[in-house]
Amino acid sequence: MANQRQFPRTPMKCRIRISLPGFGELIAQTRDLSDGGVYVRHPDLARLPLGTVVTGQVQDLPMEAPILEMEVIRVDAEGAGFSFLPTG
Repeated sequence: MANQRQFPRTPMKCRIRISLPGFGELIAQTRDLSDGGVYVRHPDLARLPLGTVVTGQVQDLPMEAPILEMEVIRVDAEGAGFSFLPTG
């Protein structure tokens, strides 16, 4: 089976804050990142339905990271895969 990914993934572990009205806010850890999205490890994220839009912000940088809108495109027992939504 051929790789269907549009963007190559890069392993990257960092803390990220995920927020969703009605769900709350949690701090999780990324597993990998691409130009199109990010996989985030946290078991609570596995409860989110596909298509759910959340905001995410990387933590612990020397400057404040932007807050990005992301859509759930995959879930498993470890967490969820998100696609970055266009800004502006």
